[in-house]
Amino acid sequence: MDDNRLGKHISQVFNEELEDLRSNVMAMGGLVEEQVNHAVGAFLSRDTETADNVIRRDHQVNRLEVQIDEECTRILAKRQPAASDLRMIIAVIKTITDLERIGDEAEKIAHITIHSNDRASIENSLLATVQQMGELAAHQLHDALDAFARLDTETAVATVKRDTKLDDIYSGLMRQTATFVMEDPRNFSQIFDVLWSVRALERIGDHAKNICEYVIFLVKGKDIRHTSIENLENAAR
Repeated sequence: MDDNRLGKHISQVFNEELEDLRSNVMAMGGLVEEQVNHAVGAFLSRDTETADNVIRRDHQVNRLEVQIDEECTRILAKRQPAASDLRMIIAVIKTITDLERIGDEAEKIAHITIHSNDRASIENSLLATVQQMGELAAHQLHDALDAFARLDTETAVATVKRDTKLDDIYSGLMRQTATFVMEDPRNFSQIFDVLWSVRALERIGDHAKNICEYVIFLVKGKDIRHTSIENLENAAR
């Protein structure tokens, strides 16, 4: 095989390796999405069997993180990528870390479901807010993964901007629960379960936001962490 054909062959194999990486990230993302949806559904319906399944499946999320991370290390050592290819590897490593942490948050909600006190006395308005936050967090994660799959900076920016809505609802719920506890301290143990769950959902939104920032870094080569929305939008253009 002459040098040109050899070079093309190596380039093709490398491209296939990168595509396999992205596919594996999406597979991990799909599993994590299921974990989040099942965990929230289990909490709201007090379904301890589904919650237990979420806990038992968390090892699959962890295993995928390790496998993808090992593949990234192998490619870095063998291919020594540069420019956009290097950014792809970096973005993948960062993304799977956030996905693993989202999986941990889903597992946390599942544990709360299994070990929580009777929630019959919790105000329906609080549970409705948990449901709303769960839907928003799941939507954030789905759109972040969609932006990663399509390398879509526009979707990434829109998803980052929506994170403030999740934060606002979380802050409002904190004030609301404080009022319920002051009115009747006996509500504390039940409300504590709600607080831990919504905190996990708020963190899921943060991790989804991080993934969107990695997409912009990958496509545009700009690190826009800890910056304003205006700077984020400018960087994504």
